[in-house]
Amino acid sequence: MRWFSAYAERYVRKNFHAVRVLRPPPPLSSAPLVVFLNHASWWDPMICLVLRNRFFMQRESFAPIDAEALAKYPFFRKLGFFPVEQHRARGAVEFLRGSTEALARPNAALWLTPQGRFADARERPVLFRSGLAHLAARVRTATFLPLAVEYSFWEEKRPEICVSFGEPFLVTESPAGNVRADASALFFENRLRTAQEELAAAVIRRDTAAFRVLERSRGGVGGIYDLWRSAKAACNGEKFQPEHGMK
Repeated sequence: MRWFSAYAERYVRKNFHAVRVLRPPPPLSSAPLVVFLNHASWWDPMICLVLRNRFFMQRESFAPIDAEALAKYPFFRKLGFFPVEQHRARGAVEFLRGSTEALARPNAALWLTPQGRFADARERPVLFRSGLAHLAARVRTATFLPLAVEYSFWEEKRPEICVSFGEPFLVTESPAGNVRADASALFFENRLRTAQEELAAAVIRRDTAAFRVLERSRGGVGGIYDLWRSAKAACNGEKFQPEHGMK
């Protein structure tokens, strides 16, 4: 996990201008954690690893993965992935079994994309498959934390990764031993949608001051053009700033 997380951070820096966080995760209880995010891109697992390194290093991370993909890349098991047969009826059982086993660990963090497919970050309504709500009805206690993710081009040649955590929700057992039943699919969809809309407004404004930068690569064009710009700045006694505008 340490090796692959370091690789993920370098890979993200190579391909994106910056990773920006609008709202970091709030203080959380010691209960196992479920982070559920919109499924915007192939890059989602990579950004989850970056966020794990920055905010959840003390937790042991898990995530479901298509069983065929895991058979092809078995080293993913060492990263906390467990198999789910997505296109068979037994896949739902595998998801619930693997997720509840992961959350039985006191320091677990389970990462989920409950839309179950790639979807544009601005797509509305936000619709989840039923697995997340069923999971909430089965765990003894866990904190469910929404995470909104967008990938956007601003003023640099590489895109920005913008994320924002929403309001957490703690699922617990009642004194009678029954799990709270108010965590429906619609409830979780609304939690994520609220985080997405707050993030979308900040991304549209391009308000860099509102974001905390976690990762940054060199801006500008690069190559001969930036070499010329650097020489020109030096001749004028100015500090060379490769970025076009956004910091």
